Amino acid sequence: MKDVNEPKLPRHTSFGWLIAVLGADMTESLNLRLKEIGLHIGLWPTLFALWEEEGLTQAQLSKQCGTANYTTTRVLDTLESKGLAERRPHPTNRRVHLIYLTKKGRQLEKQAAAIAGSCNEEFLSALSAQERKQIMALVFKITAARIPALNEH
Repeated sequence: MKDVNEPKLPRHTSFGWLIAVLGADMTESLNLRLKEIGLHIGLWPTLFALWEEEGLTQAQLSKQCGTANYTTTRVLDTLESKGLAERRPHPTNRRVHLIYLTKKGRQLEKQAAAIAGSCNEEFLSALSAQERKQIMALVFKITAARIPALNEH
């Protein structure tokens, strides 16, 4: 049992709390901006992965995005209904489909990347160029240790 007289640590000294607050703020900011072009934050990881590499299976896409298969299924259903992605039959496995962007999905990349870039710029604006490199490297190191698929790129 915790001693009620034990000093409490302020939230701002908790890495987890700081990352959670920053992540929630960035998510909300990016989501508002993505809505301007008919997207939402739930589609972002999958679109981002497909802009990097098309022709993935749903399982590969789930792994790259760090999402459950059923989540990826729902996202792909939405992307298909918006005309942004399509499932194509695998040439040798009838049970598997390969995921490709449509022309419309590919055309959104430049605009969506610009939106994400401006969001990142806003959040990193308090840091110098060297600090930006440093925080990106450190956060990537932590994330890659938790999500090994990131090391494949």
